[in-house]
Amino acid sequence: MVKIARKYALLYGMFIKNCLIAQMEFRGNFVMSLLVESVYLLAKLLYVLVVFRTDLHVDGIPPEGLLLFIGMHTVATGIYVGLFFTNFMKIPEYIKDGSLDLMLTKPVSLQFMASLRYVDLALPIPDILVGFVMVGIGWHAMDIPLSFMQLAGFALLLVVSVVITYCIMIIPALLSFWFVQTGSVSEIAHSVWDANNFPMAIYPAWVRRIGTFVIPLFLITNFGPMFLLGQLSWLYAGLALAGSLLLFAAVRLLWKQAVRGYSSASS
Repeated sequence: MVKIARKYALLYGMFIKNCLIAQMEFRGNFVMSLLVESVYLLAKLLYVLVVFRTDLHVDGIPPEGLLLFIGMHTVATGIYVGLFFTNFMKIPEYIKDGSLDLMLTKPVSLQFMASLRYVDLALPIPDILVGFVMVGIGWHAMDIPLSFMQLAGFALLLVVSVVITYCIMIIPALLSFWFVQTGSVSEIAHSVWDANNFPMAIYPAWVRRIGTFVIPLFLITNFGPMFLLGQLSWLYAGLALAGSLLLFAAVRLLWKQAVRGYSSASS
């Protein structure tokens, strides 16, 4: 098991290295991506400014506390666009043009190759840096202790966030094994993603239940800040981890089922 994990870690390191080399060959595009994402991030920061100017409180959480949620959403967005977005957009192309046939011959997991091959090193930089800065400001402003247990809990829930992001956002790509056009499903997924940058308390109870237990989108950006604010215990943090692993197992089974029904583009 350790040997296999080491093999895939080394392979993923090679993916990152190759992507970095490719992006550095076109430094203008790299810089332009940074600038475009920075402009998008600036719009989000103006949104944060409105929150402070209006002294918005959500479920008793002041603007400083809301920074934890907005910052977590920004970090999660950076991780998504950096690690997953390009790969998930390419999966339908692999199916249509037959590239998946070649991947099937590789001596590694097809899911690993198809869903993690590309890493964008430009787009996530502004989001991740500014996101963590916002979390840090909110952490300090809310007088949250900077203890090992707090850091460990937040790190654990950040891992949960990454796993659930992968599992939820890959679903539109998986549907392309059965349906020709899945672009509208991807658009819906991204729209729902953008609506997840505030505490889930702003939504009705039935929406919170769906977003926690059916499509656990709220676990991505809500559970980390809730843990820091004392609204989430270690028990629920552990259950969130278990739930994310079960969701990954379900996505793994769905992937295998999709590949079993895959017809080669050359057939």
